[in-house]
Amino acid sequence: MAQEYVDKKIQPDKVVLFVRGSCPYCVLAKNVLENFDFKQDRLQIYDITDHPEMREIQNYLENITGARTVPRVFIGTECVGGGSDVKQLHDTGVLKEKLIAIGAISS
Repeated sequence: MAQEYVDKKIQPDKVVLFVRGSCPYCVLAKNVLENFDFKQDRLQIYDITDHPEMREIQNYLENITGARTVPRVFIGTECVGGGSDVKQLHDTGVLKEKLIAIGAISS
């Protein structure tokens, strides 16, 4: 079930990205986040391109975040949006603060 798949992935101490293939906004989000030195297993990227319930997963993501598009980026249990949103958070310094706050990176 799509809801169970998504809910199990989102954790208070992890950064989770739901992506599809080589989508440019997915690549942008991954590139921004991979600049940080994450603690082991704190950055989780799930490519749903070939998942048998891809559409249902995207429908559920829309239900909980207000948007069906990918990437959907969660810092802890908070969805911070997509690729452009992550880039903006990084440019303003807020991204690092959020990553430190959930213990995903060291200060």
